[in-house]
Amino acid sequence: MSNQNSDQLHQIRHSAEHILTQAMIRLYGPDKFFMAMGPATDDGFYFDFEPLNDFKISEEDFPKIEAEMVKIVKENLPITKSEISLDEAKKLFSSNPYKIEWLESITNREEVITIYTTGQEFFDLCAGPHVNSTSEVKAIKLLSIAGAYWHGDEKNKMLTRIYGTAFDSKEELEKYLFILEEAKRRDHRIIGKNQKLFTISNLIGAGLPLLQPKGMILRQEIENYLWDIHKNKGYQRVWTPHITKEALYVTSGHAEKFGDNIFRVQGKEEKFFMKPMNCPHHMQIFTDNQFSYRDMPVRYFEPATVYRDEKTGELSGLTRVRSITQDDGHLFCRVSQLEDEISSIVSIIKEFFGTMGMLDGYWVRLSVRGPNGKYLGTDEVWQKAEAALKNVSERENLPYKIGIDEAAFYGPKLDFMFKDAIGREWQLSTIQCDFNLPERFDLTFINEKGEKERPVVIHRAISGSLERFLGVMIEHFAGAFPVWLSPVQAKIIPITDAQHEYANQVLAQLKEQGIRAEVDDRSEKMQAKIRDAQLEKIPFMLVIGGREAESNAVAVRQRDGQDLGAIPVSDFIAKIKDLINTKSLNLIK
Repeated sequence: MSNQNSDQLHQIRHSAEHILTQAMIRLYGPDKFFMAMGPATDDGFYFDFEPLNDFKISEEDFPKIEAEMVKIVKENLPITKSEISLDEAKKLFSSNPYKIEWLESITNREEVITIYTTGQEFFDLCAGPHVNSTSEVKAIKLLSIAGAYWHGDEKNKMLTRIYGTAFDSKEELEKYLFILEEAKRRDHRIIGKNQKLFTISNLIGAGLPLLQPKGMILRQEIENYLWDIHKNKGYQRVWTPHITKEALYVTSGHAEKFGDNIFRVQGKEEKFFMKPMNCPHHMQIFTDNQFSYRDMPVRYFEPATVYRDEKTGELSGLTRVRSITQDDGHLFCRVSQLEDEISSIVSIIKEFFGTMGMLDGYWVRLSVRGPNGKYLGTDEVWQKAEAALKNVSERENLPYKIGIDEAAFYGPKLDFMFKDAIGREWQLSTIQCDFNLPERFDLTFINEKGEKERPVVIHRAISGSLERFLGVMIEHFAGAFPVWLSPVQAKIIPITDAQHEYANQVLAQLKEQGIRAEVDDRSEKMQAKIRDAQLEKIPFMLVIGGREAESNAVAVRQRDGQDLGAIPVSDFIAKIKDLINTKSLNLIK
């Protein structure tokens, strides 16, 4: 989407929020609620208001409100901007505590306040911009209603929030609504529960998911694959404990940066942190060795769990948790090696997400410093790091955009944005360049002159975090995983009890070849067993009757409904092993 189209869509959505507020005033009157705020968002818009007395709105009221909004659109009302003084604004909104709070926060008495008026009846404080007329808002839909604290602070009053979206065409709106419905169908929390992949226990706590056996198979397959594509590129596995003395994160700067999100542990004599990051630990491993320039680069790999005290209301299934297992890696190299190492990581990222079928339409944000935020280090080291990432992005033909003020506090980074099967974007892989933490930890190696030289550190994670990536994969594949990832790869279905013995013989052959299989020996009809296996989204159903037992064969059905007929067990094993070994996204053709 071009910036022009993006800006236009933002104006449409901002205007749609005003149309929503105007429709509510028309329907219910201005004395039923206080207007609070209502911005446009990346996906649409929302409007926060405080209901007065017993006034309530539910989603059942949406059709009536939407009808009034459409009426306002058809009236082709002009949306005009005007400027007034701060004192005039306070008089105009004197009865609205939320508008007055905002106006009181303005310290410059000479500041000009902007107001947007729709037609002759509705106006609101607003910085804009908006479309010129309500008729430019072609398609509107109200989506949901929820509670929201004023300013997002739970100490403040709970307001009512209405979410909606708007587009410049009905076709775009219908496409978006389809994606919303498809997202509900793919919700990893529902699929995870139905397929027994993970559990959230109130006794353990929100954001601390438990992986069931089938979920652990998924995670282990992904972790094994990640190691497979790293082990021949010079990486070494390490392990670090889950807690550390406070001094480690004081030295690294994480204590100051992430202090509110760090879990603290009180020992008998000392205070500890639950680790929110692995990098300071890996630097302790590096510094305990005497490396020379011949050893560089040094590459550490550790799928390690870190802990962050996220707000309870922000936690969700696997995609937002408090226990985060990063497929973490840290590389210690010379400045002259920096670009080649980053290119090697880019190749790993492309291989990994190509296997997942997620390379189409991806893009990369080159996150650099901005005027805001606390950043460690000098301008010189930041310039070197940013230049290295930019050079690699161009050399590797990455579709990158500059993200001002998006860098990590210790260095710039490349954030990879991948689209799932229904077009939603997820920030997953990251490569971060760091000249600052080696300085803080006084890391050195011996160069050709016998002198100490400071290494550069590259932080990289391919999947981002295993928990979040699992959630994304469940939704990306809608629970119908490729054969190599499927917790159960084949379900053996004997038609009668007479085939049970042969079914178990087939099971033994499959397991001997490393194929994950189960026998459904329940006293159910064959069609019911097939239907249940399809609901479990198992790739292959191996139906066994008398003829199959006599000929050492299986009748193969795929979860997509394709019937491959009876084939020898050995042939099926060869076909499924080929799908597994090549990590194919397809079934048997």
